[in-house]
Amino acid sequence: MKTSYIRAPNQTITGLDGTRYAYRELGEKKGIPVVFFTHLSANLDNWDPRVIDGIAEKHWVITFDNKGIGLSSGKTPNSIEQMAQDALDFIKALGLSKIDVLSFSMGGMIAQELINYEPNLVRKLILSGTGPRGGKNIENVVRLSDLDTIRSVFTLKDVKTYLFFTRTANGRKKAKEFLRRLEERKERRDKSTSWSSYRTQLKAIRHWGLADPADLSKITQATLVVNGDHDRMVPTPNSIELARRLPKSKLIIYPDAGHGGIFQHYETFVNDVNKFLAQN
Repeated sequence: MKTSYIRAPNQTITGLDGTRYAYRELGEKKGIPVVFFTHLSANLDNWDPRVIDGIAEKHWVITFDNKGIGLSSGKTPNSIEQMAQDALDFIKALGLSKIDVLSFSMGGMIAQELINYEPNLVRKLILSGTGPRGGKNIENVVRLSDLDTIRSVFTLKDVKTYLFFTRTANGRKKAKEFLRRLEERKERRDKSTSWSSYRTQLKAIRHWGLADPADLSKITQATLVVNGDHDRMVPTPNSIELARRLPKSKLIIYPDAGHGGIFQHYETFVNDVNKFLAQN
């Protein structure tokens, strides 16, 4: 039986500042690892196991909890820039000198800042469901998340049903399937994100969205930009703008898909990623 992400053991490593980072690994430990940078309030259990498994068939995959999230220790940072410094601390603690990055949503913001700090660390970059610093309507994430949280309470549905997926018949079906996949791991699950950490991350995203735009021409890595055609959280035009401003980018927009388009179209996404990572 192939090893699956739902059975990957929880591991920890201590960074230079004393933070204990929780992480999981999957795939054969050779070559350049693919480090996954995750979304707002997410812990290790919020990655779609089909995405992890599909990429781990060909690559060494590493997922981790941000500082102050899940099983990682410390206080949740209040800025995207500090989250990038923490991610760098984690990567250095593992002794990695070259990585590929697969990022989603807030993780894509962190990844962009990471490259500003260590431009030679990343070989290839995947930015999904995200946008550039100062991007269009990114600052609205607090209002949108609050509205959909209230909506989820009244409908007794997971908030990701509304934030990640379209409200078409297909979108609703895919949302249910995705949420079931997230529950497949039954043992040694990660610790839930606290309300205070969630709010701190929300404010960090809003501040980043209101900040002055970055010079993306400095990101010279081959970059795959991916989103759904109806992203409400980080509006899809931000992905188009990323692809326009990044010197070596390829843009893929999935149809009838929202912020979580990579989970709605996970089979296609896995194929797109593996093909991209294999290219010279």
